[in-house]
Amino acid sequence: MKKYFTFLLALALCSASYAQTGYRIGAKVENFTLKNAQNQAVELSSFNDAKVLVVVFTSVTCPYSRLYEGRLQSLAQTYAGKGVRFAYVSTTIGLEEGGEAPKAQPDRPSSQTAPYLTDESQQLSKQFGATKAPEVFVLQNASDGFYLRYKGAIDDNPQAESYVKERYLASALDALLAGRSVATAERRATGCLIKRF
Repeated sequence: MKKYFTFLLALALCSASYAQTGYRIGAKVENFTLKNAQNQAVELSSFNDAKVLVVVFTSVTCPYSRLYEGRLQSLAQTYAGKGVRFAYVSTTIGLEEGGEAPKAQPDRPSSQTAPYLTDESQQLSKQFGATKAPEVFVLQNASDGFYLRYKGAIDDNPQAESYVKERYLASALDALLAGRSVATAERRATGCLIKRF
């Protein structure tokens, strides 16, 4: 019984430490630099004109990411006039062969409305604590930098947009633009697991 209790305690501590990786809600996000599809450096500070920045960790080989492409593009267009910008970060998932570093995809629909950046070392996904593709991180711009206000799922139905009942990302954006805090600041993302090198 004692061994079983010790095992459960160790398991709980491992889960707690894993869950606490990356930025917590309310944390200030450090500046970062990634390359875009044209191999140009893009920094977090490049988005200083935005009221809110949505960082989307995604993968061109993940079926879930493909299911959300149209929805994300629609959200980016809907909120563009309200001071919201999107940035897509290409990351490697477990389905990809050989563990190659992700590459920016200039031909993706999302790149027409927002930069598509490459996280070659996966440093940024580790820094944010991203574990799935797609997974979103909503950053609010303040006078001294960007702060994390929401992270996780885009909505409650990745398979069928017509059956979506709760639009988590849209609700978070609406709240922030109205000067309110996000009611539920974290939702578990559904998607492909990000592969760590």
